[in-house]
Amino acid sequence: MHATLRRLKCQPGKAGEVADLIRSEYIPQLAAVDGVTSYTLVDVGGDEVTSLGIFSSQDGAVRANELARAWWGQNQKVALAAAPLAASDGPILLHSSF
Repeated sequence: MHATLRRLKCQPGKAGEVADLIRSEYIPQLAAVDGVTSYTLVDVGGDEVTSLGIFSSQDGAVRANELARAWWGQNQKVALAAAPLAASDGPILLHSSF
């Protein structure tokens, strides 16, 4: 299993708008990526959101980050960011579900 971790510093008060865009535009694209099993977006405060995506393969995780960078880079979304999208991926070393 592999995961993607992304962090985005939003313009003040725009985290909800970012979440709405992700829900309506990015999630449908992500759903088509082979091996995606879940996606979670967290408002960590301070006008910052962090996401965690879980994938059955490294290829899926890498593809999802490429897709996110391209999607986020579209002009209408860049205006919502206070800093560039930070994206990384790697193998999951430990996962527990309760």
